[in-house]
Amino acid sequence: MAIRAGDVLHLTRAASVQFVKPIMFRLIRVREDLVTYHGWVWLEGYELDQVGDATRRREVLVRWDGLRLIGPRPEPDGVPGPRRAGSSAPTVRTKR
Repeated sequence: MAIRAGDVLHLTRAASVQFVKPIMFRLIRVREDLVTYHGWVWLEGYELDQVGDATRRREVLVRWDGLRLIGPRPEPDGVPGPRRAGSSAPTVRTKR
């Protein structure tokens, strides 16, 4: 699984026993500078509340095969991911 900054993950006991109560987690980065056991990885990011707002910053040690990708972080206009050329989404203009 390829994950990148901004992705939202659902972390459950499948990822680590610390998640007895599952959490939603917005990824900042994968900590490749830290040594772990085979199949495990350190992630840095934010724990999210029910509406998707960050409640606290965390570093978590999780199993790669236990990660569940929910999706990319939505952009402020509600469109997930980067805007592509030719997008039919409306353009917002501001007065200067």
